[in-house]
Amino acid sequence: MAKAMTKSKIVAHLSDKAGVTKKTATCVVEELVGLAYKEAKNSFTVPGLGKLVLVNRKARMGRNPQTGEPIKIPAKKVVKFRVAKACKDAVLG
Repeated sequence: MAKAMTKSKIVAHLSDKAGVTKKTATCVVEELVGLAYKEAKNSFTVPGLGKLVLVNRKARMGRNPQTGEPIKIPAKKVVKFRVAKACKDAVLG
């Protein structure tokens, strides 16, 4: 399996494709990430890729795998990424 792209590889690819400096491409990537963090509470969509959403998980019962003792897992908020249909079709064929 191929290695995952690093931030520097993503920046290099974007700078080559867009014809801008690596510094500009880095700024764009960092601003996009920062905006995604800030707007995730309201849901943040990257068209064609997917959506970041904040989801409330209910409290539930779980088990300690070592002892088998039941434990209560409290309710909490989590961030989920929902992949867009266009992305699924492009990746999975």
